[in-house]
Parts: sequence; structure tokens; C-alpha cells
Amino acid sequence: MRQGDQSAPADVPGRFDRILHLGNVVVDVVLSVPALPERGSDVVASRAEATAGGGFNVMAAAARQGLRAAYAGAHGTGPFGTLARSALAQEGIEVIQPVKTGLDTGFVITIVEASGERTFLTSRGAEATLTAADLDPVDPAPRDAVYLSGYSLLHASNRAALLGWLARLGDGHTMFFDPGPLVGSIPARELAAVLGRADWLTCNAREAAILAGSTDPWAAVTALTSRTSRSQVLVRTGADGCLIGRPAARVVHVPGFSVRVVDPNGAGDTHSGVFIAALAAGAAEAAAARSYVMAPRVLSALGVDSESGEAS
Repeated sequence: MRQGDQSAPADVPGRFDRILHLGNVVVDVVLSVPALPERGSDVVASRAEATAGGGFNVMAAAARQGLRAAYAGAHGTGPFGTLARSALAQEGIEVIQPVKTGLDTGFVITIVEASGERTFLTSRGAEATLTAADLDPVDPAPRDAVYLSGYSLLHASNRAALLGWLARLGDGHTMFFDPGPLVGSIPARELAAVLGRADWLTCNAREAAILAGSTDPWAAVTALTSRTSRSQVLVRTGADGCLIGRPAARVVHVPGFSVRVVDPNGAGDTHSGVFIAALAAGAAEAAAARSYVMAPRVLSALGVDSESGEAS
């Protein structure tokens, strides 16, 4: 995959050597169907597959672009936990936490229609049981960036553990936050605390609208960047590409390109991983975003095809 010009001096501010992911790795049980069945009826799937998903897609995409990745979330025993760890190992991703016994890793039933639209049914597992004691030994290295997902903030145990850990995180670490499709269900106080610490907010247009209260992506980006002197914002806008906002600066549009939509499942996370890897390699934001909109070239290696800009 082409990543734009990433040549940069070694002392580029904000560069990092590893992404430390504190979100959730789950297993996606993917079913491809012509269309969703009527309530109470049935439909025969043309494809069924179980694969690592969630935070795995971010880390795998970043790792395939040369950025080291480490998973600090929880994972369990059982077939799904084994599948998740095997996938992480195959990508060279370090697993920091020991296995949580007596509870398997959670899974997501993902129904993909012929149009490319997908619907999720989530069953929580070990990844939803992170505690402060689990995170106490997790000490980011000086050149680590940190990634947090809104899915983690939906679980009371994870939420308390992560907020306590973030309070100890120094300003020298770049933090990325993706609120996810259930952003409206995250408690407002905790969401505000995470947004106030994030250096980068990455989301799609729907999620930006929920956060900003505006369905116009340009207005949403402007509103989100005006709330803090710290956070930069990247909003995916479908086939149109993405928008990048910085405090006290104009919004930048990075165009997308047209491809056939097959399965957008996991594409947003993959885009984020590519974007983060490009920033780590020293690319400026716009150049990294050009890598980002090229991310579908990586999706085939992850077993996913998608439209260029919209992915979650």
C-alpha cells in the first residue's frame, strides 16, 4: 500500500514507536446473507467465518505498516480466546495481560448483506472485565502512543479501570480515541474526561454527529475541534474521503476514491491503524490521511473489502 511521503527527520515532534491498545479484541462470527430476514423467519448464509475483530483490526493494520503494537486489554480461555491470541501472535502483536480463566473472549455476530451493510449482535466476555489491578503493571514506554475505544467505556469495570489509568498517563504520550457506534450510550462525564485527554479523535460521520449535535460533517468537525485546545479530529465521510480538523485551523478535506463495497466490517478500525502508522512514520496529518483513504488496499490482506472512506 502506498503511504505518501513519510520521509522525516528523527526528531519530528509526536512521533512514536509502538501503539499500546487498551480496547477490546473480540471474535467476529461473520455471516453473509442476501438481506436480513423478516422477524421470526430464516435466511441461508452464503458465507460463514470466525475471525479476530474489534481492536485486532487496528493493531493488525498498524503492524502491517511496520508499527509495533501491543494489546493491553483482557482476553479469556475457551475457543474464542484461543482464536484471538492466535491471530494476535500471527501479526506479531504483543499480548500484555495474562489469560483470564473461567471466561471466554466475547464474540460479535456480524450479518453482512449483499449491499455491504452490516448488523452487529454482541456478546460480552473476558474483554469486558478489565480491572484497575490488571492495568497497574501496564506502564507505557516513553515512545508509546495509546489507543482507546468507546466500546471499553460501555463496561463499568473497564470504564473505572481505564479512567484511573488515564489519569496517570503523562502528556508526552499521544492518545487516540475512537468512540465507536455506541458513543451515545457512554456516560457523559466519563466520555468528556476521555475526550479531554485525547490528542486524536477518529470516528465516522454518524458518530461525529452524535458527539457534536450536527449532521453536517464539516460543522461537526469544527464544533469538536473548538471544544479543546488539544484534540485533533479525523472524521470519515464515506466515499467522499475524510475531514481533518485542528484547533484554530481550517478543516482539511482529503478525497476518497470509488471501489465496490463488499464487506465494510472492520474497515474503520483498519483505516485508523493505517493512519496511525503513517503518523508514527513521520507523515504530516494530510499525508497520513492520504494513506488512510488508501487503506482498502490493506483490507484484502485482512479479509475485508470496503468503500474507501466509510468503514464503521
